[in-house]
Amino acid sequence: MKTFFAVLTVVAGIIGVWYLACVPMNIKGVLDAAEREGEQVTPATAKERRDASALGLVANNRFAMTRVWSVDRPRLPAPHQVAVELWQTTVEKKVTSKRSLIYHGKVTLTATLLGFGIGTLAGILLAVGIVHSKVMDMSVMPWAIVSQTIPIIALAPMIIVVLYSIGVQGLLPKAIIAAYLSFFPVVVGMVKGLRSPDHMQLDLLKTYNASTNHGFWKLRLPSSLPYLFASLKIGIAASLVGAIVGELPTGAVAGLGARLLAGSYYGQTVQIWSALFAAAILAAALVALLGLMERALLARMGVRS
Repeated sequence: MKTFFAVLTVVAGIIGVWYLACVPMNIKGVLDAAEREGEQVTPATAKERRDASALGLVANNRFAMTRVWSVDRPRLPAPHQVAVELWQTTVEKKVTSKRSLIYHGKVTLTATLLGFGIGTLAGILLAVGIVHSKVMDMSVMPWAIVSQTIPIIALAPMIIVVLYSIGVQGLLPKAIIAAYLSFFPVVVGMVKGLRSPDHMQLDLLKTYNASTNHGFWKLRLPSSLPYLFASLKIGIAASLVGAIVGELPTGAVAGLGARLLAGSYYGQTVQIWSALFAAAILAAALVALLGLMERALLARMGVRS
């Protein structure tokens, strides 16, 4: 119960700060709209309002105080505007509608899961090779680290252009970008997990004349599972980011990235924020699902979480 109230307090604080931030962000637009409707605004000219401070504008035009939270195209939408947009684009729209966030989320989720599967498989195989081969450890691991220094926003268009030039289009380019972001956390976590057994445990297996394969399946792999799941939670969120980024350079018409693009093209900031929150909710659901799988598997193995 204490945790619930602590979380509720933090959320309430964030929402309060958010509402306050809407005032300086939106006040100038509200006053410009009021002037067009013939209301008296202080300062009288648009240039003076642009140069004036937000606090001064609010003090001189208190009638506009409540309007900053209901602007049609605000610089910063209020929390209730985002909540209403989320409700309208999820509950009130058909799942097959191009304006439904569930429809767009499904498109992005498909690329995310495919990329996550590719990245996870590649990361696990690479980690196994690194643990069992010093040559791979010395040669491949540094390159895996260096690969993550390249900004994905710069790399994504290159990947898409190259794949498009050889006729690969649609879901796979986005999945490859998602895999690129997800494989590294899996590699690092899996390597750490496979190396987690101490020397006493490894020496005990040797006294039983256990082979390398037995050591891997009976000791290293079970010991690595907590580390693996921690990495998978990071990797699934990174895959979602990769799938969204992969939709941006292609001018996609479906997906959360396409929703963000459409909102930026037409100045629909409420649409942009609702798509961002939808992505965050989707990521949280995926991480929670992995958490449930982790608990179930570790409990079956007799490991206390």
